[in-house]
Amino acid sequence: MKKKIVVAITGASGAIYAKLLLDKLQQLHEQIAEVAVVMSDNAKQVWEFELDNAGHANYPYKQYAKNDFMAPFASGSAKFDTMIIVPCSMGTLGRIASGVSDDLISRAADVILKERRRLVLVARDTPLNLIHIRNMKKVTEAGGIICPAIPSYYSKPKTIEELAMTVVNRIIDLIGLDNESYRWEGI
Repeated sequence: MKKKIVVAITGASGAIYAKLLLDKLQQLHEQIAEVAVVMSDNAKQVWEFELDNAGHANYPYKQYAKNDFMAPFASGSAKFDTMIIVPCSMGTLGRIASGVSDDLISRAADVILKERRRLVLVARDTPLNLIHIRNMKKVTEAGGIICPAIPSYYSKPKTIEELAMTVVNRIIDLIGLDNESYRWEGI
């Protein structure tokens, strides 16, 4: 069955992860029924600063305003089965962990959790304080997946993009899409 996916982008550093994920979802389009995108204001600023472009507006996906509570994925009846927050700021994580639905990102995450669907939060901050860790625990206990944006080196990446793709490929695996990527075979 094709997936209906929400990609939420927050203002944490790491816009490259969001960009590469959107690029990868385009490549895997035959497995996807729909992709919806919502960005915080800070996310747009960070994307433009870190990536030196406003390419976030150029994807073929419907984009929703951060306060558009009429977006289909603001309700469980729309049957979006997957939500990825990439990168996920600690503020967004905290609001989700506390059940505060004050914008479309936190509302959609709340819907995904209450419907027992797949929520992946790509946390991008370091070091972590005890509040962050407790919030991660709460989201995990509620059914979410915390996937820190920690790249792997097994594939011997040569560029920043290849390094960041190690995280994106992990996200793709976590949401259940078939994906050809590096697989650890041991030594």
